Amino acid sequence: MSEVRIDSLLPAEMATRAEYLGVKKAEMPAFTMLMLSILAGAFISLGAIFSTTVAAGGMAITAADGTVAFSTGLPFGVIRILTGLAFCLGLILVVVGGAELFTGNNLIVMAWASGKVTGRALLRNWGIVYVGNFIGSIATAILMFFTRQYTFGPDIVGITALRIAVAKCDFGFVQAIALGILCNALVCLAVWLTYSARTTLDKIFSIIFPITAFVAAGFEHSIANMYFISYALLVMGFDPEYMARVADRVANLEALTWKAFFLNNLLPVTIGNIIGGAVLVAAIYWVVFLRNKKD
Repeated sequence: MSEVRIDSLLPAEMATRAEYLGVKKAEMPAFTMLMLSILAGAFISLGAIFSTTVAAGGMAITAADGTVAFSTGLPFGVIRILTGLAFCLGLILVVVGGAELFTGNNLIVMAWASGKVTGRALLRNWGIVYVGNFIGSIATAILMFFTRQYTFGPDIVGITALRIAVAKCDFGFVQAIALGILCNALVCLAVWLTYSARTTLDKIFSIIFPITAFVAAGFEHSIANMYFISYALLVMGFDPEYMARVADRVANLEALTWKAFFLNNLLPVTIGNIIGGAVLVAAIYWVVFLRNKKD
């Protein structure tokens, strides 16, 4: 009679599962992979929408000159934790709902290192999923622009979105890489922890702390930034009336451009995400648990 276990998987078993899932992801038909990656881009964007709204929370105070200021009355760190908790929605939807996320798929390196996935198949997965994530993120940003949710508060949601995007476009290249490394180390650790899970609730709790940590600490996630920055650029470029109202409340707004989006943020953050996920998590766990494993 076979043994029945209800406890979570141990790390060595998690490594075997990561290897198995890496093979399944790499062998997925291209159309299915693309559609699931578009969903993942949208799911991460939903987490970004939630976290932006939470970050913009607080109480409106109208000054004598008619301007509206916002104050949460909470310390910086507390706001960051609440923002991070809200952002967890994105990865929960990806993992539990089923979708293909570029940053999490850096763990396919474990199957590649074992010789069960070719380098071509690995790059095929990353390429298709990255493009699909971009499509899903941009499509969600366009839809959100038409909701005019950025005017809620009044206007504070949009001001917060603009400030977030400006800050992301103002990093130095090396700084953005370093922030991307730490971010995807935590994202891949969150996905890694879900491999031990036996239930949906296990998966959700595995995700919450690592994802809250990376958002609270201000680390950089390439797929989330596809939404955060493109959404702010849409608001800035296609609603001049709104921008006339709020531009003086967003410092360094000139830093927010499409060129800065791609060169100052998306490129270095993507490089950092690959290093953090593929090297610091996948490669190290492969060395520890799979390097000497015999089939």
